Amino acid sequence: MRHKVAGKKLGRNSGQRAALRRTMIKQLFDHERIQTTRGKAEFIRQPAEKLITLAKRAQDLDEAGQVHARRIAASRLDHDKEIVRKLFDELAPRYSNRPGGYTRMFKLPPRTSDAAEMVVLELVEE
Repeated sequence: MRHKVAGKKLGRNSGQRAALRRTMIKQLFDHERIQTTRGKAEFIRQPAEKLITLAKRAQDLDEAGQVHARRIAASRLDHDKEIVRKLFDELAPRYSNRPGGYTRMFKLPPRTSDAAEMVVLELVEE
């Protein structure tokens, strides 16, 4: 039974999971659409939406608050300046009137090699 067991391990240790999360979220924000397995998509969906919400809330803050929010986002995105800039300058204004649900998953046919459930995870257009 999986009572009170939170999160997915994805067959990796904690460092590998953190690196996978950072990399896939950066790819999602960069390309705005990625094709991956269902487990990985569910794994990165919540942290990606939390980063968009952080960027949205930073728009209403003073300059010091905006810098702080950008530093928090940068620490979670491996200090990639281009992705942080895109998150705060392009994606956050796009979703300013949306209360949540910034991502969408479409099911695809199973992968031929191992029959893994495949999905397309994309950012919703506003």
